[in-house]
Amino acid sequence: MKRSWINEAEIFSKNFFAHDTSGHDWEHTNRVRNQAVEIARIEGADTELCEIGALLHDVIDEKFHSSKSEGELVVQAWMTKQAIPEKLQTNIISMISSVAFQGGNNQSPPSLEGAVIQDADRLDAIGAVGIARCFMYAGNKGTPMYTPGQAVRESMSEGDYRDRSAAAITHFYEKLLLLKDLMNTETGKKRAEVRHERLLTYLDDFYSEWEGTT
Repeated sequence: MKRSWINEAEIFSKNFFAHDTSGHDWEHTNRVRNQAVEIARIEGADTELCEIGALLHDVIDEKFHSSKSEGELVVQAWMTKQAIPEKLQTNIISMISSVAFQGGNNQSPPSLEGAVIQDADRLDAIGAVGIARCFMYAGNKGTPMYTPGQAVRESMSEGDYRDRSAAAITHFYEKLLLLKDLMNTETGKKRAEVRHERLLTYLDDFYSEWEGTT
């Protein structure tokens, strides 16, 4: 893996998310990159492959394009411009195309590196930063902070998940609280346990303040 490819992927991602206000900004990508490299070292995965994959993991995501195939074409076109070999391009596309949550309907990543990136991305969705991102996303989409009594969808298609209008607190139950049990690596599972507890503590505090009991 040429270091120049990773450096160019960083520039590409920074430019792609320069104006994002949904919680999927460059800082999110950079946190996922750092987390993925750290998990890769512990789990024995290819750190450079995890790094470039993490840098591109949201660029390929369908939510930023008109279709899943369009996202793949954008990433593929960029890799071709960098003269990344076709076999490596295919590997990277395969590795990052299953990272997104997609309402819990996505398949498990086909490689250890894909599993590492997915864990890193999911870790950034929970804990203190994950809570902040949840409300940032809700504000970006104009959805409420909390809607008492709103039904929690236990089963969602990809379309339902993409078009969701649920309140931020409801999103805890439809996604964030589920992630602990969906981690792939042992390192990811251990780190998710800590962040999951922060979600539960936050919810306890939120409800008590909402009701005015504290």
